[in-house]
Amino acid sequence: MSQPLSDEVFPVNVVSSEVVYAGIVWDIRRDMFEYGDTVPAETITREYVDHTGAVAILALDDQDRVLLIKQYRHPVGAREWEIPAGLLDIDGESPVLGAQRELAEEADVVASEWNLLSDFYSTPGGSNEAIRIYLARGLSDARSVFERTDEESDIEKRWVPLDEVVAAVLGRTVGNSILSIAVLTAQVSRAAGWASLGAADAPWSRHPKSHSRD
Repeated sequence: MSQPLSDEVFPVNVVSSEVVYAGIVWDIRRDMFEYGDTVPAETITREYVDHTGAVAILALDDQDRVLLIKQYRHPVGAREWEIPAGLLDIDGESPVLGAQRELAEEADVVASEWNLLSDFYSTPGGSNEAIRIYLARGLSDARSVFERTDEESDIEKRWVPLDEVVAAVLGRTVGNSILSIAVLTAQVSRAAGWASLGAADAPWSRHPKSHSRD
C-alpha cells in the first residue's frame, strides 16, 4: 500500500547566502548549497525571490457568496478579481491576526469564525513565498473604514455566489492563482461538509521561515 501523498521537507547544507538585490517589497537572494549523493556533494547556485509569505481570506457570507475585490496588478497589466490578501510583513504577527487585519483593511469587513482552508507555495521554482488561505465566516462590517492608497485606492468590491466564481475559474475568465485555489478548495470542502478545514491557529511548519511563523 502506497504512503499518503505528502511533500517532503528536505534540508540541505547551504554553503553561502546573500542578497544580490534589495527591493522595495522583497529581495532577490542567491544561495549556494550542496545537493546529491556524490562525495563531495555537488554545489548548486540558485537565485530566488526572498518573500515574507502572505495570507489570503475567502470570506463567505450566509448566502454562500464570496467577497471579491478587483485590484490593478502592474506586472500583468490588469485589474483582476481576487480575494483579500496581504503580506506577513509585521514582525511577530501571527498569520491569523495578519489575515484579520488584511480583511478589515482591504474590504472593511470582520469575521467571527476563522478556519484554515489551504496552504501552498506560489512559485516554488523561483520564490520561497508561502501562502495560507483562511475561510472567514460570521461576517459583519468593520467599525472603521480604512483609507486606501496607490493601487488599493480604487478597489471594487463584489459579493459573488461561490458556484459562480468556480465557474469563472473553470471558464478561464479569471486568472488569479490564490482566488482559483481558494474557491476550488472551498467548493470541494463544502461538498464534504467542511471536514477538511483546519484550526485557524494551526502551526505552519512547512513555511520556509517557520521558525518565526508557528
